[in-house]
Amino acid sequence: MLEVVAALIIKDNKLMICQRPAFKARPLLWEFPGGKVEENETREQALKRECKEELDIEIEVSELYAEVFHKYPDTSINLSFFKAHIKQGVPKLIEHNALKWITTDQLDELDFCPADRPITERLRQQSTL
Repeated sequence: MLEVVAALIIKDNKLMICQRPAFKARPLLWEFPGGKVEENETREQALKRECKEELDIEIEVSELYAEVFHKYPDTSINLSFFKAHIKQGVPKLIEHNALKWITTDQLDELDFCPADRPITERLRQQSTL
């Protein structure tokens, strides 16, 4: 099972979402930025590293928002979602196909990775971020 982390990056009451590249698993689906936890790395360290590598931003990680276990046909993941904000930098498309800032009302307009869907539903039901 893979240990994976994702950031709920909030700015001006909007969430950052990223579209997966066409050449990777689950092509062109939307997701929250993040990635795999490497050996000898905490989840928070992994999230900071992934955001730097894939978006060229430094983030501040705050509380754990939720954890989701999901079994894909090709792998199983334990996905931890953390609230976060950008400390430094402007997001760049290094790894992803596209990036958007959206409100929680817009979450159902986009096709998210299956592992992210329980979180998009929970976020839609909240009144504030």
